Amino acid sequence: MKRYFLLLAASAALLVTSCSPFQVRTDYAETAHFTDYKTYQFRVDDLKINDLDKDRVLNEVAKSLQSKGLSASQTPDLIVNLKASHKKIEDIRDDRPYGMWGWGGSYGWGWGMNRTWTTEYNRGSLVIDIVDAKTNKLVWQGIGSGINVDSPKSKQKQIPAIVTEMMANYPPVKK
Repeated sequence: MKRYFLLLAASAALLVTSCSPFQVRTDYAETAHFTDYKTYQFRVDDLKINDLDKDRVLNEVAKSLQSKGLSASQTPDLIVNLKASHKKIEDIRDDRPYGMWGWGGSYGWGWGMNRTWTTEYNRGSLVIDIVDAKTNKLVWQGIGSGINVDSPKSKQKQIPAIVTEMMANYPPVKK
């Protein structure tokens, strides 16, 4: 019975994580000693977004780091460099239904219809670089994309979600 419960729980976890609307990647330096890091400080020079979104990102990353035992400091062990960008995406859908008149549908004799829909939207990305303050070397990086930057309501929900998904891999579990 326990085995079935564990199998069901693992399947549910896989289903939840595989349904994420975001593309998230993380990487880390295998030589870094993540247990030695206790404090952090933000660097937001490259965070070129509006103040509302900047506050959302900073608050979420700070919450995540604090939940992992780190605290903000003026003399930090880690520098957390945040970057954001967006690009315009053009989504083109082409629908070729069967023809309205004639034989063979849209590929045969007679009249047919072809419909094409174009949707343009902006997709945002967030990069979290965590740098060792003493060596000035990158020790961890999280990259997440898929934020709908055209909708303020979407950003309010998606920024916390993507930060949580990225920071779930910090500190990394060494194999």
